[in-house]
Amino acid sequence: MNLDFSKNYFELLGLPVGFDLDNAKLSKNFRSLQSELHPDRYANASEQERRLSVQGASLINEAYQTLKTPLNRARYLLELRGADLDSGQDMSSDPMFLMQQIELREEMESLKAKSDPLSALDKLDSQVRAWNMELQQEFADAYAADDLEQAGRAVLKLQFFNRLFDELKRLEDQLEHELI
Repeated sequence: MNLDFSKNYFELLGLPVGFDLDNAKLSKNFRSLQSELHPDRYANASEQERRLSVQGASLINEAYQTLKTPLNRARYLLELRGADLDSGQDMSSDPMFLMQQIELREEMESLKAKSDPLSALDKLDSQVRAWNMELQQEFADAYAADDLEQAGRAVLKLQFFNRLFDELKRLEDQLEHELI
């Protein structure tokens, strides 16, 4: 086994460090490493090799799970640069974002009263996805410019949208169930 546990997730998976990445290459490299490190391949190996195989497979899984989603990848990039997202950054100083949150919540609450709530939900979901893509670009630009404060604010906004996607999915499930 030839895995360097001191490498960052990008290095482990053979990718350049950065927000934009090749998802196909990420998946391919992950599958290749998983195959190489799978504990079944080390069933007849020494105890130490079996343990390292399990640890390596776990590390590769964690790296893949972190890098495959934009929010987790952004958080990890900031972590690599020493930024602390849990240091109390507050979105209340961004009145435009707060208004957007309020409007989105109001729109979600009014969906059930619409004549075609699922179509309205799809439209809202598309709008939220577009804003999410804009925020990802905002993060990428700030990170590339080494503006970690702005990149951190973008991550906090992305976290909001991540929760909103979960709520939209629950609402969709609820609406589909009610229409049956």
